[in-house]
Amino acid sequence: MQRSAVRPSPVFLGLLALTVGGALLTLVENETAFKAGVFVLVLGGWAVSLCLHEFGHAIVAFRGGDKEVYFKGYLTLDPRKYADPVLSLVVPILFLAIGGIPLPGGAVWINHHALRSRAVDTAVSLAGPFANLVIGVLLAVSVEVFEPAPVLGAGLSFLALLQLAAFVLNMLPVPGLDGWGAVEPYLSYPARSFGAKARPWAPLILFAALIGIPGVSAAFWDVVGSLYGAVGGNELLAYLGQDAFFFWR
Repeated sequence: MQRSAVRPSPVFLGLLALTVGGALLTLVENETAFKAGVFVLVLGGWAVSLCLHEFGHAIVAFRGGDKEVYFKGYLTLDPRKYADPVLSLVVPILFLAIGGIPLPGGAVWINHHALRSRAVDTAVSLAGPFANLVIGVLLAVSVEVFEPAPVLGAGLSFLALLQLAAFVLNMLPVPGLDGWGAVEPYLSYPARSFGAKARPWAPLILFAALIGIPGVSAAFWDVVGSLYGAVGGNELLAYLGQDAFFFWR
């Protein structure tokens, strides 16, 4: 594998720079500036995490036997290389900005027939959500250890909470999500066939339930909150970060 294949693309570096810019803006002692900073920090950080999520799928697939991901450019963390950049990056960012739902992005096409085993196939599916888990834990722990400025800490805490929400959501065994992909290699042919047919609409039903059914939404966020607390996240800072992010409410 050429070393250049795993170098971050200029687009990814731009998203990273945007995130850092948002973080710096939170340090300005002005209400408008720090709210804008939290908004940019969270959206930019979310976009970065979407790229890392897809990179997780791709790098495990590459090491597991699917060499096509190299030629498709998936190892460069460039969202323009995904099957549908709009659905993979733009739509999740809009969903997050409008309603705070950590909609999975997606779509690096994996040649599952090229993977060495069912265990590798499962690992490919799990690699994406585990990238979110690692990012969320690192952010939550960093806030507790380094104690950044309050507004910056609030933005990072809310971003950490969203990463854990993305992990929990993606791990659900629903066709179209990574949780289903993790168990699919071990299912019967009729079950896999059903999953293939349900894949386009099953996530939409799930998201509609999360948005429109209070009990479902509350149960989901209770699980996310428990996980966030278990890894040492600061719930108060996450709430303040959420409040600053949705500044128009």
